[in-house]
Amino acid sequence: MKRDWHTGSAKDVGRREWLLKRNCSLTPRQTITCWAVLVAMSLGTGLFCTWHGAPLVLLFTALEITVVTAAFVFYSRHATDFDRIVLDEGRLTVDKMRGGTAQQYQLEALWLRVTPPARRRDPVRLAARDVTVEVGSYLLEPQRRLLARELREALAARGSG
Repeated sequence: MKRDWHTGSAKDVGRREWLLKRNCSLTPRQTITCWAVLVAMSLGTGLFCTWHGAPLVLLFTALEITVVTAAFVFYSRHATDFDRIVLDEGRLTVDKMRGGTAQQYQLEALWLRVTPPARRRDPVRLAARDVTVEVGSYLLEPQRRLLARELREALAARGSG
């Protein structure tokens, strides 16, 4: 979770920002390399078995390669998912990226309710009037509670200022 980075411009004064991203263990190049090694090893095994009289192994190898490829595509599509929360000028903006699809929510800070996670896997809920947004699904429970506390404190500081 990254917080409050500024460009140094005057418009950033009083602005609070949180960026919540997945912790991906593989870079795109490492992902492709890992996939290629798995496919090559499986294909090599399937071809070896076919050469020695077991052609059905190649059929199961093709099935395995298809499933592994689907898993890697799913992983790659969601590796860049994030939640960005910006509190600026009485408005909370939440940008969510899921599988290449972006969504943006605008919430009025005056009406905003921040609900910390009630149970272990619950996200932080932000609600203002008829808009509800869940954020922080990539964070561990203590970090989600910390995020809820920071948001509440930032909103309280805006209300008292």
